[in-house]
Amino acid sequence: MGCISSKNSDSKASRISRWRSTGIVALRDSKLKTFPDEILDLDRSVRTLDLTHNRIVDIPVDISKLINMQRLVVADNLIERLPINLGKLQSLKVMNLDGNRITSLPDELGQLVRLERLSISGNLLTSLPETIGSLRNLLILNLSNNKLKFLPESVGSCFSLEELQANDNDIEDLPPSVCNLIHLKSLCLDNNHVKQIPLNLLKECKALQSIALHGNPISMDQFQQMEGFQEFEARRRKKFDKQIDSNVMISSKGLDEGVDL
Repeated sequence: MGCISSKNSDSKASRISRWRSTGIVALRDSKLKTFPDEILDLDRSVRTLDLTHNRIVDIPVDISKLINMQRLVVADNLIERLPINLGKLQSLKVMNLDGNRITSLPDELGQLVRLERLSISGNLLTSLPETIGSLRNLLILNLSNNKLKFLPESVGSCFSLEELQANDNDIEDLPPSVCNLIHLKSLCLDNNHVKQIPLNLLKECKALQSIALHGNPISMDQFQQMEGFQEFEARRRKKFDKQIDSNVMISSKGLDEGVDL
């Protein structure tokens, strides 16, 4: 028994040493039910933390010790809420929270000013904090498969945003501020309740190359009549090198296949 205990101890020590030297903590599919305390003891050493596909319910408040962490991936767990001091992770650039049970995001999210990619699809969000507008370096925002009914006006302050995914929600319209997203290239709103999009969207968002509005009560005629449609269409054609086939895009439910645009 002593030998087995010693072997396990050596294995744990070796693992911690490896984490400390590489800065990468990867514990995917490890059947974890709680957040491992030994990770918190690494504090400044952790650069990447991947706890995907476990059964973790809570992220401890002490995660704020990992102040040099740049990537946090805790997808496919049972997490219901985030600690309010999450904003202390000032080095964070990537955060993936997909496939959990999160119902709301703390206001402190806005303190993650270096964040470039935020993915929180497949959760139970009904709204977003206004502070999300403070994420000025955010490039990709994935909010798909939640219960969102609207996006906050402040999302228009995420000036660097290039890709916004909000498929499979309950969104009825977009705030006019999305027209401020001059770097936006892709807007995905499949399977929502969108009846119209801001009138100046195509005119102001001059980088926009694709829009997905399948399964929304918006007609192709509405879309084509928007100012800036021709310029948008030229960008879309340049990207995909194909013609719009209106017979494919229009279904009995309205805009369907194409403004995959």
